[in-house]
Amino acid sequence: FSIHALLVVTVTLSPVTAAAQGENDVTGEDVYPPLWDLAPGNLLDFPVKDNKIVISAWNYQDRLGVYKSLLNASAKYFGAFGPQNSDNILWGLPLQHGWQFHTGRLADHSGVTSCGYENGELLCQSVRSWWSCMNYYLCIIPFLGAVEAGLFGQLQYEIEILPPEEQKDDFCYSVKDCWSRMPKLMDHWKAFFEVNIFSSFKLDDALGLMWKAHTTSIAYALPKFQDRLNYLSDPEANFGEDWANAVDFIAATHFSTDLLTTNDFQVFLPQRMLDEGDVLPSISDFSPEQNKVLVSLRALHKGNKLTGGLLLKLWQKAMSTEAGREIGRELIESLPS
Repeated sequence: FSIHALLVVTVTLSPVTAAAQGENDVTGEDVYPPLWDLAPGNLLDFPVKDNKIVISAWNYQDRLGVYKSLLNASAKYFGAFGPQNSDNILWGLPLQHGWQFHTGRLADHSGVTSCGYENGELLCQSVRSWWSCMNYYLCIIPFLGAVEAGLFGQLQYEIEILPPEEQKDDFCYSVKDCWSRMPKLMDHWKAFFEVNIFSSFKLDDALGLMWKAHTTSIAYALPKFQDRLNYLSDPEANFGEDWANAVDFIAATHFSTDLLTTNDFQVFLPQRMLDEGDVLPSISDFSPEQNKVLVSLRALHKGNKLTGGLLLKLWQKAMSTEAGREIGRELIESLPS
């Protein structure tokens, strides 16, 4: 397989290219996740109780505050790459989370509670939401890995993450707890933050470590939350699994998750939950590009399953050098024209 042939198979990645729209002003409010200005921006902005910084991971604003704290604390390490912290590669995480919130994906889809709904508790994140549970492993685990790596310096307080009201065993709640229960995940995230703190790093190396930690988190969480997919429509559940599969392909290119690139990419994701009546590729209130992305994600996932994961292995091999990854990213960015 040539890189080009592989890329044709993995057309899912093509939406990235409409990055021609990426002329947003970095300071424009619409480039930030919803309620960004209201989220805590530093660890001491969270409540302190019994000598512990207490974070409610099941509240959208608190979880957003975790991301904001990470971005603010790591800003000095990414300052050389762009102004106003805009080239910080951690932006992909809160922006994805903001998209999930904006599109209603963090709410309780089982119908049992009003968690996450405008007529209930809008900022509540449901432990019954597949998206919310998956995101825990891309928010709290990275955050605690950063704490352990020393990103926030010597903290005078311990960190305590409040548990959800049910399914508590699916998550960990402190640095010590997470290290004992999921050392591999913590190790990957700690390694990423340590590279930023303790060495003059190349951006490609940092992206490689970040994506390794990211895909490891998803691989760990995916089987754990399989049951949460039952609360979703079939099209939405399929899309969730297709999204998780596609991340592995995107990760292999060391795709940059800075502020503007991520925003450009997210334009092509569905801006609402998928319903039972949604039939691809002709969902009428989605743009042609959004329909195309969903079709491509589905085809990529099916193709990878059909080949027993061989498609991903071939793609990863093609992306195993810096030159290969550069070609991969360029091809991705030139496909949909």
